[in-house]
Amino acid sequence: MITPYFLENFWGDKNNGFDVLYHNMKHGQISSKELSEFIRERATIEEAYSRSMTKLAKTASNCSQLGTFAPVWDVFKQSTEKLAACHMELVRKLQELIKEVQKYVEEQAKNHKKTKEEVASTLEAVQTIQSVSQALQKSKENYISKTLEQERMRKEGATQRDLDKAGLKVKKATETYKSYVEKYATAKTEFEQRMTETAQKFQGIEEEHVLRIQEIIHSYCQSVEETHIQIGEVQEEFVKNMENTSVESLIQKLAESKGTGKERPGNTDFVCGVFCVFLQNVPQLDEEGFCIRPENSFYSSSDSEDEDEPRKFHVQIKPVQTNNGTHQHKATIDELKASIGNITLSPTPAVRDASHQHTHHVNDLLSLDPFGPTSTGSSSSLPHSSVPPPNRPTTPLGTATIVPPPRPLSRPKLPAGKLTGINEAGRPFSPPKISNSSPPPAAPLAHAESSSSLSSNTSLSTSNTPTVGTSRGPSPVTLASQDALPIAVAFTESVNAYFKGADPSKCIVKITGDMTLSFPSGIIKIFTSSPSPAVLSFKLSNTSRLEQIVPNQQLLHSDSSQSDTNTKDFWLNMPALTAYLRKSSEQNPTASYYNVDILKYQVCSNGIQSTPLNLVVYWKCTPSTTDLRVDYRYNPEAMQPPAALTNVQVLVPVNGDVTNMQSLPNAIWNAEQSKSFWKVSDISDKSENEGSGSLRAKFELSDGPSIPATLAVQFFSEGSTLSGVDVELVGSGYRLSLNKKRFATGRYMADC
Repeated sequence: MITPYFLENFWGDKNNGFDVLYHNMKHGQISSKELSEFIRERATIEEAYSRSMTKLAKTASNCSQLGTFAPVWDVFKQSTEKLAACHMELVRKLQELIKEVQKYVEEQAKNHKKTKEEVASTLEAVQTIQSVSQALQKSKENYISKTLEQERMRKEGATQRDLDKAGLKVKKATETYKSYVEKYATAKTEFEQRMTETAQKFQGIEEEHVLRIQEIIHSYCQSVEETHIQIGEVQEEFVKNMENTSVESLIQKLAESKGTGKERPGNTDFVCGVFCVFLQNVPQLDEEGFCIRPENSFYSSSDSEDEDEPRKFHVQIKPVQTNNGTHQHKATIDELKASIGNITLSPTPAVRDASHQHTHHVNDLLSLDPFGPTSTGSSSSLPHSSVPPPNRPTTPLGTATIVPPPRPLSRPKLPAGKLTGINEAGRPFSPPKISNSSPPPAAPLAHAESSSSLSSNTSLSTSNTPTVGTSRGPSPVTLASQDALPIAVAFTESVNAYFKGADPSKCIVKITGDMTLSFPSGIIKIFTSSPSPAVLSFKLSNTSRLEQIVPNQQLLHSDSSQSDTNTKDFWLNMPALTAYLRKSSEQNPTASYYNVDILKYQVCSNGIQSTPLNLVVYWKCTPSTTDLRVDYRYNPEAMQPPAALTNVQVLVPVNGDVTNMQSLPNAIWNAEQSKSFWKVSDISDKSENEGSGSLRAKFELSDGPSIPATLAVQFFSEGSTLSGVDVELVGSGYRLSLNKKRFATGRYMADC
C-alpha cells in the first residue's frame, strides 16, 4: 500500500493544503486532454507519411514499363505500399487509443464533479478555521493591547473613573478572546477530521489517474513497437526480393515478354531476276519467269488444254513501298504510355535566364494566346492546317474505368450521295449522361479591380522560370508603403488525354497546373527599403483534388503537418523574393510587372469524366476510299466552373495518297503533309446539341487502303480550371487585384 503522502504533507499554518490538492486534481484532467492531443498529432503525422508513401508507390507504378529494369519497379511499388499500410495501421490504432483517452477524460470530469460535491464540507471547514484563526489572532492582539493600556494608566496615576473604564474594556476583550479560543478548538477538530478524509480521497484519485495514464502510454508504446516490427519485416522482404532479382532473371523476363520470335531469316538465292525464298512446295520457274506445274499436282486442267504441255503461271513480285512519312502506325496504349507517360512534375527554379527576357517578345501574362503556329518540319505548309505540338510538359498518364459519355441527341444530316460508308446503327457512344460527384464549381473568375489589374506574360507552356511582364493599362508603379500591396495570381492548367475507341475504361488522363504570382515594379522599392517587409502568405483551397504539389523550394515554404487535406498554407521567403525581384529589375528596369512561378501541381483525374471534351473516332478503310467520323461531346462537369472551349482544332493524318476529300463541316486538306484539318467554333453547353456533334469526311485514294492514325485535338478555355483549386491571401499588407484561371490541351489524342 502506498504511503499516505497527502495526509502527512498538506497541513501548514495557513491551512492551504486543501486548495493545492483540489487544483492538482483538476490539473489531472488537463494532462489527459493534452495527452489526447499529443497522440492525435502523432496520428496526423503518421497519416501524412502514409499518404506520401502511397503517392510514392503510384510514382513507381507510373515509371517506365519498358526496358530490363521494369520488373524492379513492381518490387519498389509493393514494398512502398506495404510500408504505407503499416503506417496507416498505426494511424488506426492511435485513433482507437484517442477514443479511449477521450472516454477517460469524460469519466474523469464526472468523477471530479462528484468529488467536488463530496468535499464541499471540507471546504467549509477550511474556510471556517481560516476565518476563526484570523478572528482569534485579532482578539488576542486586542486583549493584549487593552491589558497593557490599563497597566500604563495605573502606573501614571490615572483617576479611578478612567481606571474603571479601562477595566471594563479589558474584561470585554478577555471574554472575546476566550470565546474565539473555544471556537478555534471546535473548528480545528472539524477541520482535522474533514481534511484527513479528503487528503486520502485526493491521493486515491491521483493513484487511479496515474495508473490509467500509464495504461494508455503502454498501449501507445505497444502500437508503435508493433509498427516498427512490421516495418522491419517489410524491409527484410524487400531486401530478399532485391537479392533474388538477379541479372539473369531480368534479362530472361525481358526476352520472354518482349521477344519477337526464335526463327531466324531463311537463306535466299538469286534466280532469274527474281528473289525467291527456298520454302517447301515453291513452284519452279521457267526461263520466261512462268511457273511450271509439277507432276501429280493438285491443279486441274481444262478440256481445251493439252495434258502434255506444262501449264504456265506468270509470277510478279511487287516491291514493298518505302515509308514516305505519310504512313503512320497505330500506337498501342503501352506505347503511348512509354512516349508520354514518363514526364513528371519538376521543381520550379526561382531565376530565369536574363538572355531569354531580352531575346523574346514578352506579352501580357493573362492574355497570351498559347496556340501560335509552330514549324512542322515541312518546307511549306498550309496556314492553320496543323495542330502545333504542345509546349507544356506532361506527366505520367493513369487509367480509370468510367462509363462513356452520351452521344448527341441529334446529328446534322448530310446531302444525299455524300459521305457514306460508316454505319449509323450500333454506335456504342450512347449511354445516358452521368452526374459528377465532385463538389460544386467555384464562383466565376472576375477582376477584383478594373483600373489597376496586374498583367503578366506567363504562357501555357511550363516555362520553369519567372518572367518579366509589361502592362496594357495604367501601371501602379508608385505605391505607398502603408497601402495594401496589389498582387495578381494566375492558374494555368494543361489536360493530356488519350481516347481508345468507344471504351471509356481505356481513356488515359493526366492534368497538371501552374500557379504564378505577378508583382508591380513599384513593390520592389518598398521591399528593399523595409528591413522586414510583411510576409506574403496565402491559402490554397480544394487541394484534396490535387495528387501532387511541387512548390518553388527557393521561394516558398509550407507546413507539412497540416491536418486539413482540403487546404494548404504557404508563405514566401521574403528576403529571397526581394533579391530576385531586385535582380529582375536590374536586368529589365523598364518592366511594369515581374512574374514568379510559385508552384506546380498534378490534379487527381477520374478517367473520361475528367476530360472537358470526350472523343470517339471511327475509320472505315477500303482500297479506294476511307470514311472517317469523329464524335465529340462537351463535358461541363470536368470544369470548375463550366466554361466554353475556344479555338477548337482537330488534325487527322490520312495516308494512301488522297486524291479528293469531302467533309462536313468543311475541312482543309494539306496534300504535302497528308493531313485533314477542322477548326470548330466555340463548344459549350449552350452550343447546338449541348456541345455534342460530329466531324465526317470521305477520302478517295489512289494507293489504299489507309492505315487508321491517331488524331490530335487542341482547345483553350478562359475563366475556369479543371481542378477547382483557388487561392486566398492570409494576413494583412497585401490584396489580390486579379485571379486569372484558364486551361488548355497538352497531348489530346484519339484512336479507333
